[in-house]
Amino acid sequence: MRGTIGWVLGLGLGFGSGVLVAVLVLGQKPATVAIAGSNDRHEDYVMATGAVNINPKLQTDGVWLLDYKSGKLLGSVIDKAQGKMIGWTEVDLVSEFDVAPKQDVHFLMTTGWISAGQSALYIAETTTGKFGVYTMGLAPTGTGIIIRRHDLASFRANRPAAPAPVMPAGPAEKLPLNVPNPLVPGGGLPAVPKIGEEPKK
Repeated sequence: MRGTIGWVLGLGLGFGSGVLVAVLVLGQKPATVAIAGSNDRHEDYVMATGAVNINPKLQTDGVWLLDYKSGKLLGSVIDKAQGKMIGWTEVDLVSEFDVAPKQDVHFLMTTGWISAGQSALYIAETTTGKFGVYTMGLAPTGTGIIIRRHDLASFRANRPAAPAPVMPAGPAEKLPLNVPNPLVPGGGLPAVPKIGEEPKK
């Protein structure tokens, strides 16, 4: 009898442990998938890639190309069915970032994943201190793509110069009479005439 009870308890304990492990393992959320874009640069060109969500059922890869010579940001997506680029769209970065003619500029750009199947492009221009956030998507007409600007801010705020630090005033120090005063030329004690004596000139 005791052997049967022990066997039933062991079987129940094993079954319960198995169910608990299955619940813990199967109940976990799947690991977050990191979707990373890539970027590269050569001389006057910078290129980056990132996911573009044309519609919930059609997600594809977007290509960003920054052309220093023309001052343009170009964008296109891949037609996965045909394996070809859909036409290019562009943004004039000269007017967008308020760049003066022939101004020496330095653009940095990279993509980041912001939602399911959609990345954003982050552009910083180090001379003007401006920072832009862009995405690519289907044009409102339903044909072609557009680049949307979501933000254009400054990462270099114009702050007034901080005043020079002022040392807090402490109690006034009195020098003893027999210590040379460093404020007097020569560093010695000032000449004090004796009583009845004419001051030395």
